[in-house]
Amino acid sequence: MCPAPTSDSSILVAMGTNEEEGDGHDEEQPFLPTDNPKHPAELRPRWQKLIPSKLSLSRTIIFVILTVATVLGLGVVALGLRPGKVHGKDDHGSSNVEQDHAPQLVQYKEELPVIPRLRDGSEYLLNPAWASGAPPTTREYFWTIVDAELNPDGIYRPMMLINNQFPGPLVECNEGDRIIVHIENRAVNATSIHFHGLFQNGTNTMDGTVGITQCAIAPNSSFTYTFDIKGQSGTYWYHAHQSAQASDGLLGPVVIHAADERIVQEVSYDTDRIIMIQDHYHNTTAELLMEYLKPDMENDEPVPDNALINGRGRRKCEDFPGSRCDDSYPQIPFLDLEQGKRHRVRFINVGAFAEFQIQFDEHPFYITEVDGVDVHPEPFHRLNIMPAQRYSVILETNVTSTELYWMRARMVTHCFTTENHRLEPEIRATMRYSSPGAQLSEGEPTSKDWPEVIEVVCRDLNTSLLHPVQNMTPPVADDFLALRANFMIGAWRLARGFFNGSTWHANTTYPSLHRFLDSEANVTSTESSLITNEINFERENEYVIQTTGIRTVDISINNFDDGSHPFHLHGHRFFILFQGTSGYPPTSEHMPALLEENKALLENPLRRDTITVEGYAWAVIRVVLDNPGMWAFHCHNTWHAESGMLMQFMVRSEIVKEWEVDPKQRELCHRKGVETGQRPPDSIWFGSF
Repeated sequence: MCPAPTSDSSILVAMGTNEEEGDGHDEEQPFLPTDNPKHPAELRPRWQKLIPSKLSLSRTIIFVILTVATVLGLGVVALGLRPGKVHGKDDHGSSNVEQDHAPQLVQYKEELPVIPRLRDGSEYLLNPAWASGAPPTTREYFWTIVDAELNPDGIYRPMMLINNQFPGPLVECNEGDRIIVHIENRAVNATSIHFHGLFQNGTNTMDGTVGITQCAIAPNSSFTYTFDIKGQSGTYWYHAHQSAQASDGLLGPVVIHAADERIVQEVSYDTDRIIMIQDHYHNTTAELLMEYLKPDMENDEPVPDNALINGRGRRKCEDFPGSRCDDSYPQIPFLDLEQGKRHRVRFINVGAFAEFQIQFDEHPFYITEVDGVDVHPEPFHRLNIMPAQRYSVILETNVTSTELYWMRARMVTHCFTTENHRLEPEIRATMRYSSPGAQLSEGEPTSKDWPEVIEVVCRDLNTSLLHPVQNMTPPVADDFLALRANFMIGAWRLARGFFNGSTWHANTTYPSLHRFLDSEANVTSTESSLITNEINFERENEYVIQTTGIRTVDISINNFDDGSHPFHLHGHRFFILFQGTSGYPPTSEHMPALLEENKALLENPLRRDTITVEGYAWAVIRVVLDNPGMWAFHCHNTWHAESGMLMQFMVRSEIVKEWEVDPKQRELCHRKGVETGQRPPDSIWFGSF
């Protein structure tokens, strides 16, 4: 949603709107709310207001022609408007329809508040009048990253903030739009931004993964992300991809509208909103990583101090003696929902570690979207959501027992190997029924919890009943890749995460994509293939699977660890074929017979980009590797990823090898401070024993 201009924010719209007067919108432009609606008579073009009242008719006509020509000419030059493309879609973002267009430009600028603050939660309410079928638009954002002290749950802690606010601003757009994000880094550490779940088809260098597609944005420097939204819609988010900085505050939501979203969402709804759930730590991630990655800390992940809903929690200062704290302002979130209506809620787990179980007391709901994929509605009344996953639910406010209900988000604490006595694992929001003209109820809800025992195992929601609205049968697999995910203890008693014996160490000044393009010994072929690239990369620390041509690959993931792992693949979605909680996954020899016995599994299976494999369990996914680039595949448990549980896919290498890295991206790698903010190197512990 384009937020309404306020004293500290503004939206500048080029082409077709009155920038000076804030005149709103017309039928041909995306909906742009305004705080100053005008009478229709006042909605005249600006050039009419510039004509002197005593000009003669002929001089007036000449003046108008010159003015319009000048404005149009300057607009084209200043905005850099040039023909763009509208892309049709398949499930992997490939373009199959192209059409020239000159996109209008919409700029989103915020003035930085003098004092760090929590972002107004109303910015995460989506406007139902948004024009999802509007012509393609270029949406330009201006973000300044700063260090600050803020108290999301009452207790102050150092944070990294976008525009001095937490969480980050909403990025809302239509399929076919272009996104431009200018990053100015005023923080003491280098950083980057990754747009989670976006295909980045054709813009692999904009994926934001430090050490893989780019060097970090050094302190006191800038970088601009530019990419088109192709072949996808739904709910996503963005976060820092430098070390664990997302948990320091660098995150926010992304919503992409499809022109037909009201059709593919098969249950109608009256309102639309975002709810981000996350675990929250009172220490910086730099402190937590120093503790977690030191010797003798196998599977001893940092346990959160609290939970947040859209960046807000509720704790009492008396429970944290010695901490700088201010709990004087109300922090419990409210969900005001009109009675008798249907409401879409887009849940995003933006946390580092904890799985949440979410419910609305006495209210069942329908799940209608999973990780950006619209699914046929299925009823649930509890939602299990792992880090990085997204779900849309449709809730109907038709219960008559009361007007106040709890929305509960519980951490599944059985996943934690240690205890944090300060942790309150459940965070609540008050859901209030409203009606036009009526006063909202006060007080706390007395609603009833659902009677079932709460979850005690860290695992995905059972999504076996969920099937995409856009029916798709997985193509036949060309290859089979067996992955072993586990932790091992090596030299100096350091526990690290591994894929097939490789633990990732980022080269923060020479990303793997750059090294691949610079190498004269590239392993490429004109024939379709899938190999392990051990010429350009040392497998011990960089496990890279390389493909030539479009390859459909079955990937079996065997988890030999007692903890669960939410695995996320950049640049693609995958089909979920099998999930098992005991024994071993099928081998490549057994797969054909197993699929023959279970043909129903190939009938429009769920597609998503983040799947959880619980402890000592396994899963088989099928992915069409068709999006050229270097893509990360990693556990989205932040602590596991930072311990090395990450590998890479070099997809369609025959295309990638023809690329050239933009000199501006090369230059990022040579800026002062580019290596700051990364995880501590293992070498600091060498010789500890």
